[in-house]
Amino acid sequence: MTERQNGGAEPADEYVEAEIHRMLAEDPAVAEQGITVVRRERGLVLYGEVESPHRREEILRRVAERFPDVPITSDIGVIRTQAPTQVEELP
Repeated sequence: MTERQNGGAEPADEYVEAEIHRMLAEDPAVAEQGITVVRRERGLVLYGEVESPHRREEILRRVAERFPDVPITSDIGVIRTQAPTQVEELP
């Protein structure tokens, strides 16, 4: 998990959650619908999987820019996007 502490510790509400979902889905540079935003006592946690570390960092950067006073914790994993290198043997 990656934690990004921003300037303050403003508590997030359901409107912030919805705004982050909308921002990630509607921003043409991100267009990400697979990220879940969950409120916790110390801020927001972003869950999901993306195809590269660069994409994960871009998502976190955009969220931190838009909501500088909300503590953000990332639990966004990176999935494998290359084709398999071995043939799968089925019984």
